[in-house]
Amino acid sequence: MGAISSLKRVSDYIYEIPKDFRSDMRVPARLFASEKLLVAIGKDRSLEQLVNTATLPGIERYAMAMPDIHEGYGFPIGGVVATRVEDGIISPGGVGYDINCGVRLIRSEAMVSDVKLKLEELATQLQHDVPSGLGRGGPLVLSEQRLDEVMHKGVSWMLEQGYGEQGDNTYCEAQGTLSDADPGFVSSRAKKRGRDQLGTIGSGNHFAEVERVDEVFDESAAKALGLFKDQVVFLVHCGSRGLGHQVATDYIRQFMPKLSGWGIVLPDRELVGAPFHTKDGQQYFQAMNAAANFAFANRHFIMHNIRGAWQKIFGDSLGRLSLVYDVAHNMAKMENHLGKQLVVHRKGATRDFEPDSPELPKEYGAVGQPVLIPGSMGTASFVLVGTEKAEELSFATTCHGAGRRMSRTQASKQIPYEELVRNMKQQGIVVRSGSRRGLVEEAPEAYKDVEEVVRVVHEVGIAKRVVRLKPLAVVKG
Repeated sequence: MGAISSLKRVSDYIYEIPKDFRSDMRVPARLFASEKLLVAIGKDRSLEQLVNTATLPGIERYAMAMPDIHEGYGFPIGGVVATRVEDGIISPGGVGYDINCGVRLIRSEAMVSDVKLKLEELATQLQHDVPSGLGRGGPLVLSEQRLDEVMHKGVSWMLEQGYGEQGDNTYCEAQGTLSDADPGFVSSRAKKRGRDQLGTIGSGNHFAEVERVDEVFDESAAKALGLFKDQVVFLVHCGSRGLGHQVATDYIRQFMPKLSGWGIVLPDRELVGAPFHTKDGQQYFQAMNAAANFAFANRHFIMHNIRGAWQKIFGDSLGRLSLVYDVAHNMAKMENHLGKQLVVHRKGATRDFEPDSPELPKEYGAVGQPVLIPGSMGTASFVLVGTEKAEELSFATTCHGAGRRMSRTQASKQIPYEELVRNMKQQGIVVRSGSRRGLVEEAPEAYKDVEEVVRVVHEVGIAKRVVRLKPLAVVKG
């Protein structure tokens, strides 16, 4: 209760815990939220974790949290911390175990009426062609050499092998390839865990969904992104699978015994990190980027298989599927903000560059970077775009989803499976899942209200709503 009771209102949707709340804080802690969301936020340790991140060496301006904040490992999920390159740390806990967990949006040329009669068939084909489930492997099993190439090149490697269409990488954050990647700093155990997992979504909150464009908020931005009302689109949410998890595990273990030697004192050992400029810090940075490239390639291969499923069901009658954009969560990226070179940790948060940013595809330059916000299955998802105000307020960052309000254990105990399936069927949503418990753990009731989360970031001005999506079919592990 201490942290939430110490929140000071800065403006309608910005709250702050002052630097003098605790003697070890180096900067204030800021939260983007509404009064409605504060009720759920105050029920876990996420604000205490946010305060802890404000103690990190080299932190710049604020420790920040998005309205989908909830408790995580060390850092809260939804937490954003920028550390200075010259005297700051890089923290695996500030990135997360699922490195570059992210979202890919794929658009069709079809309307809902075009696919309605074959929606069940399409969902079944997707479940077959996009493997899901804990530890489930895919059809592509790589040698260590080939896996190293994937981690070095990301989406570029996939295109070289004939997966996807030339130009797909234009519509990925960082073009789907992070250059500061060295697979040599990824352990053999991590590689073993990842060698058969390209093209798989795993379990938990990861999914492949068929969606319809339910509402258009900004016609000009939607047109630039190729989106229109009642259009059929696909959302894919997944990351670096067991490979990324092992990279995080390896470096947390590597850093732990070295903290005192670096003179780092932390209120929570789960915040463990290395000075960015040290050998250890650079090794993690390059291993993280290698895992991130694997995640980009994973989502790309899933898109390739979704295109195949679409072709099997509809042939050429409904046109081709095109990539709108692919965004990363769970990353630490070197970026220039407000005249400083910073390492921006986004754990369960999304980069959202403003219009005319040089990294954006030329078609999107006038509207800003696409931001993809998945809801929990059965609720809405959103497409937003970045704003100039985000650079000023949040190091060009916004939310990444709805944010949990119930633990998976709570959800499995409190939400009846039959009721969940019945409710989704009543909404006309086709469900394919390999696990009853996995489905219940991701029920809408287990998450915050995504409409409210998105309203907050829109009202604050750190992202702008473009369209709302509603699910037609959900495929989960």
